[in-house]
Amino acid sequence: MGALFFYTFIYFVGHYSALGLNIITNKKLLNHRLVGLIGVILVAIMHAYKIISSTGHDEDTLYAVSYFVIFPVVVISAVLVYLSGKDKNDNNPK
Repeated sequence: MGALFFYTFIYFVGHYSALGLNIITNKKLLNHRLVGLIGVILVAIMHAYKIISSTGHDEDTLYAVSYFVIFPVVVISAVLVYLSGKDKNDNNPK
């Protein structure tokens, strides 16, 4: 559960950084949701590499990577896909 909070924090750092840059420049330069997700993916790659290179047991490595890296990234991605789909439905009323 701690990894999910960690990756959520990383997402919001990227999200609000892009949002702040858009406000400062007074233009929509970056999509804040996409930048947050890219930040999460970059940190996840580095985190998975660290787990794989430091662990000596293969069965523990697969569990650690899947539970502490893949699961939080999938959850955050699923929430973003849901929210973007919901935004499209709200913007296009029938």
